[in-house]
Amino acid sequence: MKIKLNPDKEIVNTIKEGLKKMGGYCPCRIEKTEDNKCMCKEFKEQIADPNFEGFCHCMLYYKEK
Repeated sequence: MKIKLNPDKEIVNTIKEGLKKMGGYCPCRIEKTEDNKCMCKEFKEQIADPNFEGFCHCMLYYKEK
């Protein structure tokens, strides 16, 4: 398993700017809850799934098998 940043630098920069503005919370989510703090609960659960390969909700991170 390997987790890496999206290879698209424009997406990474946009999401990182959004994270700064949102105080570390996912800029793709409306609610500011601990579940939406980057790295979000949804992606942590996806990471735990050995069969999951793909991007997190906001496309910042990618998990390889």
